[in-house]
Amino acid sequence: MDTPSSSKTMSFTVTYRGVTHSFSQPFDCTLVEFQTQLEELFGVPPSLQKLLYKGKKTTSDDITIAQAGFKNGVKIQMLGTTTQELDGMKLVEDEQRRRERILRERALKTPVKLRSTGTGGRMISTLSSPATPASSPYRFHEIKPLEHLPNPSAAREFLRRLSDDLAIQHVMRKHEFSVGELTELAPHENPELLGLNVNKGQQIKLRIRTDRYDGFRLYKDVRRVLCHELAHNIWGDHDNNFKELNSKLNREVGEFEHSAAEGTHTLSGSFPDDIYMPPSEVEADTQFVLGKDSQPSGSTMDESMEERRRKVLEATMNRLRKEEEELEHCCGTGQG
Repeated sequence: MDTPSSSKTMSFTVTYRGVTHSFSQPFDCTLVEFQTQLEELFGVPPSLQKLLYKGKKTTSDDITIAQAGFKNGVKIQMLGTTTQELDGMKLVEDEQRRRERILRERALKTPVKLRSTGTGGRMISTLSSPATPASSPYRFHEIKPLEHLPNPSAAREFLRRLSDDLAIQHVMRKHEFSVGELTELAPHENPELLGLNVNKGQQIKLRIRTDRYDGFRLYKDVRRVLCHELAHNIWGDHDNNFKELNSKLNREVGEFEHSAAEGTHTLSGSFPDDIYMPPSEVEADTQFVLGKDSQPSGSTMDESMEERRRKVLEATMNRLRKEEEELEHCCGTGQG
């Protein structure tokens, strides 16, 4: 009676980031030994490798590949982040933390700005300070990355950055939005979706990763999806009521950032802690800031700052409306 031995082999394939490799391994090859081979081939450490096949997910226990469920002809999907990418992400994260610390220190030192209010030109002082979301019910109560995806700590940092975004905090307080959990969507599990709002704020899921799991999507794009999903806290379908609220949220985020670009400013009806601090100056070349780097066509030096600001805002909202039409097709909340 034949029994599996080192002379008996099995053949199978492993696909990583769209590239498929064929393997022929002895039945008694241990899982640890095979994962070492994968590390040499792909550069992904065993601790970060996720091997998926027929709904299974392997562990790093000292068992054979046969005991782990490998069979002839099995097709395995591998997820994981390379050592080189981890080093690069750590450098970026360290730089982001350094810049965020500097920006927060600057905000704390921002002087009081006087503004005119009421009649008779009476002046009152308004001091803005960094937000304290934990003290407000209108916030994201829990941040939860998907632990089975590569580098969950970086995903948590990305979600935390959205949660701590002071422009987002501003609209959540203003519209009294409360979200139980902010989490992510796995691209391979929901390839057609960018966002999903479950039970009007019980949970919001965002697609923050690239399709190949080799990084994260642009922050400003994900934040726009977040505004879209926040509007679903009130309206379920993509009707006119929803479109009006969603446009309003995007406009308020833009106005909030524009005010921050000009310095400390208190918006009408806002809270006394409405300073917006960009999460990182690293995105200065990719993030759109109203009134800062844009000059609408037809503007002249004789136009007032308010008029130029109005034209820039109008052009921006027209662009956002077109993008929003595309986003609706990738939102799972208003479908079905």
